[in-house]
Amino acid sequence: MGIQITPSMLAADFANLEAEAARISGADWLHMDVMDNHFVPNLTLGAPVIEALAKVAAQPIDAHLMIQDPDRWAPAYVEAGAGSVTFHVEAAAAPVRLAREIRAMGARAAMALNPATPIEPYEDMLPELDMVLIMTVEPGFGGQKFLDLCLPKIRRARKMIDKHGGDIWLQVDGGVSLETIERCAEAGADVFVAGSAVFGADDPEDMVSQLRSAGGRHTH
Repeated sequence: MGIQITPSMLAADFANLEAEAARISGADWLHMDVMDNHFVPNLTLGAPVIEALAKVAAQPIDAHLMIQDPDRWAPAYVEAGAGSVTFHVEAAAAPVRLAREIRAMGARAAMALNPATPIEPYEDMLPELDMVLIMTVEPGFGGQKFLDLCLPKIRRARKMIDKHGGDIWLQVDGGVSLETIERCAEAGADVFVAGSAVFGADDPEDMVSQLRSAGGRHTH
């Protein structure tokens, strides 16, 4: 699997999500940031918006749940049509059971880690996952500056994934742009969430392909 670009719709025009998705037809997934004002200090969108977009968008939906109690709520996002559902390990009461439930319902299961959360305690969980998401900003708001301190963790996560084998994607989210994507790719990431870099560009579609080539220069 090569580089994948998953633009964050958090930076898109919420009044025109269908049209915004069409502006980035080259994207691999649409990254939807679900925030509940509890796990993170922001409130964005929920399952009904994802369900509406899933019906009209050409790209599959990558739902990133920055919410408390994902054990209870994550299955609703698979039902809403998300092809991949990411829960935060800091918020999950039973992450193994939750990952298995998401997979059993037919979606890809992914686990996200905040910048200060180490990957090491979760090594044994890797076979239960289809993707690991390393946050490269503190979650809650778009447009933040990339945190270089997360690069060693991306490297360690990549080593662990390679050691275990299996097709596990390594996603990064936060401050990803043409300036930072090469560092992430070099550290071992292969799926990139970019919000303001894409939707702030004059030509979002062109930015998706520029990010793809920049990331592709350093595939591990």
